[in-house]
Amino acid sequence: MYVGRFLVAGPGIGAYRVSSRSFPHRKVVRRGDDTLTVVPTDEAEPTDNPYVSYNCARRAGDGVVVGNGSHVDPVTEKYESGYPARDALASSLLALDFEKDDYDTPRIAAVVTDDAAYLGTVRRDALLVRQVDDPHLVATYEEQDPRPFEFPPTTASAAAKTVYGHEFEHAVCAAGVRVGDGSAGFAVENGRDE
Repeated sequence: MYVGRFLVAGPGIGAYRVSSRSFPHRKVVRRGDDTLTVVPTDEAEPTDNPYVSYNCARRAGDGVVVGNGSHVDPVTEKYESGYPARDALASSLLALDFEKDDYDTPRIAAVVTDDAAYLGTVRRDALLVRQVDDPHLVATYEEQDPRPFEFPPTTASAAAKTVYGHEFEHAVCAAGVRVGDGSAGFAVENGRDE
């Protein structure tokens, strides 16, 4: 099944995967110690599509923000400035709205801390933000309502590898995050040696 881009988040753990039929030549790169960014690979055709490259994970105060687009930055900024996670997600998702592409692609995001996780999505027909006590999955297609998801990884690396290897179709690249003990760990899975 093809669900497009998706993320999984629960207290202390999160992961994001790019799944794409249209823009498969992308990878996740580290930007310093606190940011992961989706960028085109050298094989990618030039494009001016604003949804191809973006920060997909950023350290934010006591947590990490994970998501599928440019909204990751304002969620991070709001959370760092003192907004509660729910409000940082809701206000940023509402302001940017769903992606204005041919598919009205939803924006998805999560704020993950050591002991809490909040998932949010904005799509043509709804804005949803909810706190979750266990790992939940939300995707841009087919799985647009957050749902419980069995997710055993306990490290950022295992989280990235698990979502990259999941049975959903058209895996391109993935990011994993682990939050705990006042620190955040990041991992990348690009499915090939870079």
